[in-house]
Amino acid sequence: MSEGCFEFSSEAGDAGSRLDHFLAARIGELSRSRIQALMEEGRVLVNGEAKLRSCKLRGGEKIALTVPAVIASENLPEDIALEVLHEDADLIVINKPAGLVVHPAPGHAGGTLVNALLHHCKELSGIGGVERPGIVHRLDKETSGCLVAAKNDAAHQSLTEQFAGREVRKTYLAICAGILKKKKGTTNVPLGRHPVHRQRMGVLLRGGGREAVTDWLVLAELPCGTLVQCTLHTGRTHQIRVHMKHLGHPVLGDEVYGKRGKFSRQMLHAWKLGFEHPRTGNPIDFTAPIPPDFLEAGVPGKVER
Repeated sequence: MSEGCFEFSSEAGDAGSRLDHFLAARIGELSRSRIQALMEEGRVLVNGEAKLRSCKLRGGEKIALTVPAVIASENLPEDIALEVLHEDADLIVINKPAGLVVHPAPGHAGGTLVNALLHHCKELSGIGGVERPGIVHRLDKETSGCLVAAKNDAAHQSLTEQFAGREVRKTYLAICAGILKKKKGTTNVPLGRHPVHRQRMGVLLRGGGREAVTDWLVLAELPCGTLVQCTLHTGRTHQIRVHMKHLGHPVLGDEVYGKRGKFSRQMLHAWKLGFEHPRTGNPIDFTAPIPPDFLEAGVPGKVER
């Protein structure tokens, strides 16, 4: 969506509607999450007063929304090599290497995937804001594998809705400690911010957590542990890492939820990613090759499900 100021008037029939819902219904190019972000920035005014998403309309209000120009801010294009799995006019899918931060943050002002995408792509969507152009979802710094970025707002909105609606197919490979007694199962325990260690996530069985569902399947026993396929039905922060720790088999190399040991990173790989193409609606699926450190740990070059 182009920059500018957009004005609307609520009617009697809109009474009781939440402000973000009202705007999302009238501006198809902006997702509700993007509208909410603009509200947090004070860019949505109701009768001249900044409002947040919880605001409910009474009818008869004058509503103004300001969409800022999409610029790179301090993000500069950097010639960082990317392994592209797919690219078209709407999106790009890459095999993110372990060690690459997805977007700038304190301590990582440059050298990120965003900097690489700004160099590689002529255009990226603006829904993620000036700090995260094109970014639809994230992988931890140490996690390798499939990641999709959007080149325009329409593609970004479609992908965001698919992720939120649990329509995206997400399969990971994890090398976990020990030998699992069961060969497959489903872990469905709620996750939330750890009550003591605020930089971590934890299992919250007494309330306050959000639903988190992981299907897991043992693929092979390795000299160092077990290769496990994890299929996500939700997308909680650190979901696989916390769920595998909960099972007593933390991801190897994970110094937050387990031990670093001999590995230089957490052994987690976003193996497969599938979704409906934002423009055509056709299902598309991608597979990221097994990374070298997985092969060195004994994972076969061709993994069979």
